[in-house]
Amino acid sequence: MSEPTRRLLEPLKPRHDFTRSFPEWRHGGDPATRARWRTACKKHPPVVHPVIRTHPVGGTKALFVNESFIARIVGLSDRESASILEFLYDHIGRQEFTVRWRWKADDLVAWDNRSTQHYAVNDYSPHRRIMHRATVQGHRPY
Repeated sequence: MSEPTRRLLEPLKPRHDFTRSFPEWRHGGDPATRARWRTACKKHPPVVHPVIRTHPVGGTKALFVNESFIARIVGLSDRESASILEFLYDHIGRQEFTVRWRWKADDLVAWDNRSTQHYAVNDYSPHRRIMHRATVQGHRPY
């Protein structure tokens, strides 16, 4: 990204909200499921993080935006926030930033979620996709 764009983005802080990806209407059908959803919402309240974060190990800068969880950029109008987020989502989805893994038997793939996006494409039918996820508690983005 150009230096002027980086300067524009550096101070911006979006609000990340768990309920954007896990809305009540999808996860609150019966009383037990609704209770688990409400517990998860309390455990994971909305948080504000920078648009550009610093990797705590390498010190490199990376965009820290995700269409599934960001509600809006704090301090901007709805229109400003939506425009900037649309620009960022288009940017991170560019082909030159994309890896498409072609699975083979016994493959193991790992990535650093501090500077990576993940999207599982449903292209394995008729086979089953089995995924084991390990998440290490990380640093608060800065």
